[in-house]
Amino acid sequence: MINNKLISELALKYGFGLVGFSSVTLLSKETARLKEWIECGNHAGMDYMERNLEKKENIKEILRSAESVISLGMFYDSGEKHEYKPGFGKVSRYAWGTDYHFIMWEHLEEMIDELKEIDSSFEGIFYVDTGPVMDKVWAVKSGLGWQGKNTNIINKESGSFFFIANIITNKKFEYSVPSADYCGTCRACIDACPTNALNPYHIDARKCISYLTIENKGEISKEFTGKFENWIFGCDICQDVCPWNEKFSVFTSEPKFHSAGNKELELKQVLNMENDKFKKKFEVSPIKRSKLKGLIRNAEFLTIE
Repeated sequence: MINNKLISELALKYGFGLVGFSSVTLLSKETARLKEWIECGNHAGMDYMERNLEKKENIKEILRSAESVISLGMFYDSGEKHEYKPGFGKVSRYAWGTDYHFIMWEHLEEMIDELKEIDSSFEGIFYVDTGPVMDKVWAVKSGLGWQGKNTNIINKESGSFFFIANIITNKKFEYSVPSADYCGTCRACIDACPTNALNPYHIDARKCISYLTIENKGEISKEFTGKFENWIFGCDICQDVCPWNEKFSVFTSEPKFHSAGNKELELKQVLNMENDKFKKKFEVSPIKRSKLKGLIRNAEFLTIE
């Protein structure tokens, strides 16, 4: 019988340290807030965020028989730190190893296959931040944590360094109680952001170092000169300074998240890199997302800081 206990056991078996359950409901208020955020231009050049809003509001548009969402969290903090070597650019912790999508997709497929073997009537469709699903909203509803002032999901016992997956399913469960918000009066993330991309519970992607070094297809504005703190791909500042991570971050048991040696990149090597070498070096890395052109742009920007 598929129940909370079984799902929790399988989640742990397949590498997920967090699991929660929520009942399928319309996300009308959340979708309205997303539309407002987009209309203000906060999504910058991420036009894909404007698409499939009807599916984001009603996941029965994805799976007609949907009754529940199983939210899962997979830890990725290795416990290692940047070495701050001269002439090197820092890479966000999530991209030190193999692309998390590849790892999580494999585990999720195996988990769902096992659930279908246990109960042939089980239906499940999963997403890892690449589909028309409001990942963070469901994670909050499922009790994985609260959405902090830095807009990341924070868990009281394990911090925020975890990837989120959601399984939409036709099965019913005992549903989790959403977490309270424990940010309190803390402003650590807001005050630490060097580009002023954050306001409480709100992020402007146009100013975010992660957006500017990854999703951004254009040049980096000179207004940010001297403000990147040597980040060449992504940024962890708002998570690094969070007290919940400083005290409670749980380390990953998945070596592929940090075994590729991409913690820091030598700027000179990036500036002289050929496309063939780029493709080979970052074949299974999130860094390939920026493409060589974007990575060189980032390295050039850091050299003028």
